[in-house]
Amino acid sequence: MKRLRATLLTLTITGACLSLRTAAQSPGPEWPRFHGAANDNRSLETGLLKVWPDGGPKLLWTATGLGRGYSSVAVHQQRIYTAGMKDKQTEVIALDLDGKEVWRQINGQSWETDKRYAVAYAGSRGTPTCDGDRIYQLAEMGSLSAFDSATGRKVWTVDVLERFGGKTSKYGLSESVLVVGDRLFCCPAGEKGFLVCLDKATGATVWANREIPGSSSYVSLALTEIGGVMQIVGMSSAEAFGVDPKTGALLWTAEHGNQRKNNATNPIVYKGHVFVSTGYGKGSALFRLGQKDGTFSATPVWSSLLMDNHHGGVVLVGDHLYGSGHRAKGWFCLDFMTGKQAWKTDGKGALTYAEDMLYCLSERGSMSLLAATPDACKIVSTFRLPKGGKGAYWAHPVVCGGRLYIRHADALFAYDIAGNQ
Repeated sequence: MKRLRATLLTLTITGACLSLRTAAQSPGPEWPRFHGAANDNRSLETGLLKVWPDGGPKLLWTATGLGRGYSSVAVHQQRIYTAGMKDKQTEVIALDLDGKEVWRQINGQSWETDKRYAVAYAGSRGTPTCDGDRIYQLAEMGSLSAFDSATGRKVWTVDVLERFGGKTSKYGLSESVLVVGDRLFCCPAGEKGFLVCLDKATGATVWANREIPGSSSYVSLALTEIGGVMQIVGMSSAEAFGVDPKTGALLWTAEHGNQRKNNATNPIVYKGHVFVSTGYGKGSALFRLGQKDGTFSATPVWSSLLMDNHHGGVVLVGDHLYGSGHRAKGWFCLDFMTGKQAWKTDGKGALTYAEDMLYCLSERGSMSLLAATPDACKIVSTFRLPKGGKGAYWAHPVVCGGRLYIRHADALFAYDIAGNQ
């Protein structure tokens, strides 16, 4: 019976991987979680504007009343999902494609602080994850809930910090949970489970990994294949890691943490290597992932203080990495395998990719369109965004359905970037 269960789970995970790739490659307005279905922050849409009009592309609509926060958006089955803080509670919000509210539902306490330097950082963090007729969201103080996508009805709720002995992280839990097949994966970083696997239908615990070193990070998990082995890849405050999705066994770790213990950039796996980056003086690094007699190892290839990504994300296009630095100020293009700088320009912020172009959102509220080429930094168009309230422009932009979605504070802006204008 145990062998049968293991076989069935293997088939579930494998089938889910195929579904994940199919969803990521299929056309249509789908961006079901933070950084998309494949967690690579790359939109597969085509036919988009290559140059924007003076003043920027057409603003289709502005949705307000979202509350404070830095959650990005997910797009699924003709609806848009995000989260915001109101009255110290995290609310999950569903909008239609015209920006009209369909439903909103409370999902536990939101994150805030009385520390003067961080008061402005208060608000929602994690972007909802969409899967079939369910929407999943992990609130900053540990409430993980499943909602009916049509009505917003709460299906189940689990306090993952309470269940797994976790502590509230410095800026609140921030990940967009990973759903694969009938399983949900997240990192409460507790004594009873750092990375955990739940039944997505009920919230029941399937397994809990207690081996991962370090404390909570602000990174979202990804499912990928390394050396023919499916793995869940993520980061703690101290290390990158790979875990077996069927059993929770720790496969490998690679040390990479900063003095503030707040890694916030998703790792990138490519050609048997994993790229990691973090701010506060640590920088970027590449590790080669090897396998011998079924045991994995992570060997350092290069490290650099360039592009020490703070929290705006890094995207891989071809053999080159694009993203901004923290103390190494500027937007960078680095060679993946060598870490060599191809170009650098002024600025800092979050970005996404679509159809050979980079969509770079400055923390101060300007959006730029850059050619995703290592040859030279080619800024094609730039425009200034409206304000949706107080705070930096930290929510990551999204390209989906011929639109550019940008969240700022209480507001979401939808721009028409389809090329058939």
